[in-house]
Amino acid sequence: MDTLTQAALGAAVGGAVLGRRLGRKAVVVGALLGTLPDLDVFIDYGDAVANYTQHRGFTHSLFVLTGLGTLLALIATRFAPARDIGFRHWGAFFVLCLVTHPLLDALTTYGTQLWWPMEGSPSAWPVVFIIDPVYTLPLLAGLGVGLVTGNGQRGPAWGLALSSAYLLFAMGAKTLVEYRLEPVLAKQGLQGTPHLVQPTPFNTLLWRVTIIEEAQHHEALMSVFDGNRVPVFETFERGAELEPTALALDRGERLDWFAGPFLRYEVRELEGKATLVATDLRLGFPGFHPFSFTLADREGNEWRPAVPTELLNSDARADLSALGLLASRIFSPEPPLCTSDFVADRWVVDIPASC
Repeated sequence: MDTLTQAALGAAVGGAVLGRRLGRKAVVVGALLGTLPDLDVFIDYGDAVANYTQHRGFTHSLFVLTGLGTLLALIATRFAPARDIGFRHWGAFFVLCLVTHPLLDALTTYGTQLWWPMEGSPSAWPVVFIIDPVYTLPLLAGLGVGLVTGNGQRGPAWGLALSSAYLLFAMGAKTLVEYRLEPVLAKQGLQGTPHLVQPTPFNTLLWRVTIIEEAQHHEALMSVFDGNRVPVFETFERGAELEPTALALDRGERLDWFAGPFLRYEVRELEGKATLVATDLRLGFPGFHPFSFTLADREGNEWRPAVPTELLNSDARADLSALGLLASRIFSPEPPLCTSDFVADRWVVDIPASC
């Protein structure tokens, strides 16, 4: 999630745990702890792919943060003695302010390495967009009450309760969409294929469905208000013929570990060279995928690994007005909102007549 939300979450947790004893101090320290895991953005891991895939790594590990929280609790118990705050309360304060950050991150699409240094792909159970005002505003309101009144517990606790209730609603909305999607996939013979259901920007009412089927991927939008209406699927190329070449490269293999099959491959002419580029299809929206990386340059008939760089998306065919179209799609499936309207023609394979 964004930095403001993580700071607000840490402050709310801190206030809920020790606000009665520490007052405003619990809120301020909680906010600082809530942003601490994201300091890894200042670490340069060597190249664009490494920075992309190692963000939310060791600094988001539940093992590392629990250990750090325990250490801070020991220090506070020793050097900031308080008659009614023992090690148990300090431990709950520091550990919860820290670990709630990666736990919230894991509820977004990007992926969080909760179990580092254990092997395995990042954890991601996307139920909220990376920025969601409906989640953040109750936290901020509760903090405002706590800072103004000096009661560091009541306001933050109420804000935390409301934001947590919103997460439960988001989980229910996703479950409903997946329940409606399952028979559609079965009817089209797509059950068992890799697929991703995630919220569209800034809301949990309209959901984006991405299905990977070998050389192609299918996109659809499903609203919680669609009822039994069959979703409109659009089909796009994903350059799967280039996938073996990418996977033979160290950085291509790393991207595959991070994003799984949700990658698109293409050859672009960059600085007079044919360059292999991989794009993460999970993040953003069709036509607005922000993360594309160079992997190799073609020299004659061979591909030579290149130092990965991040590219700006050059295929977008729409502007922020698309957000308004998404908002209108939440409440009405007619007229249909077609993602192919935003995607470069060269990727489009099949679109329904309604588009």
